Amino acid sequence: MEMMICAASRLIDDGAMVVVGTGAPCAASMLAQKTSAPNSTLMFEAGGIGPLLPKMPISVGDSRTFYQGLMATSMGDVMETCQRGLVDYTFLGGAQIDMFGNLNSTRIGGDHQQPKVRLPGSGGANDLGSLCWRILVITPHDRRRFTERVDFITTPGFLDGPGAREKAGLPPGTGPYKVITNLAVMGFDEESKRMQVESLHSNVTLDEVQDNTGFELLVKEPLELTPTPNDEQLRVLREEVDPQRYIIGRS
Repeated sequence: MEMMICAASRLIDDGAMVVVGTGAPCAASMLAQKTSAPNSTLMFEAGGIGPLLPKMPISVGDSRTFYQGLMATSMGDVMETCQRGLVDYTFLGGAQIDMFGNLNSTRIGGDHQQPKVRLPGSGGANDLGSLCWRILVITPHDRRRFTERVDFITTPGFLDGPGAREKAGLPPGTGPYKVITNLAVMGFDEESKRMQVESLHSNVTLDEVQDNTGFELLVKEPLELTPTPNDEQLRVLREEVDPQRYIIGRS
């Protein structure tokens, strides 16, 4: 969990605008704000913009998401800001993800009326994934999540390949950017829009990543080693971001 959060935090540019969800995405964004990206602006779906988070919020509507913020506004304003093309990153997750970065957080099973599992649904994930420039995904890595075809597209990735987002009317140049797991960091091939392994975490093999994926992964050359968290990152994460171990205490 610490590896995922630290790897994700390094992907946020200083000065970027980031729409943040609860859990690991919030931890990664807080860590970035306190270390490598102090000028980043965090935004929360319920209306908090630019807070300096004192503690880990328990939801996107937690009062902490407004603490010393630039604005205490509404969901409508946040989504309009995304629609205007002003938001660089959004952190998303889901129960399933496929080779084109489509996310499912709606249901497991083919019958929409009587699924095997009914999931929470979109919330703002569809809007954010459709309108923000780059989608970042943090998720554990196993074959149940990384499936050849998602049971339901809650949030569009590259849909079925090159040009599909644009054909569907979504802003050109937007889409999935990186997928950060407990095994590796994946990106997407520029031409085919398929998921590709870009770096492996320490002591993880490429075979191990592929064995935990339900579709064939591409591999970017040269394949890199994900930087391990340094002492300062871990100190800030453990002592300032999540001292109660709400997130990093999860197995």
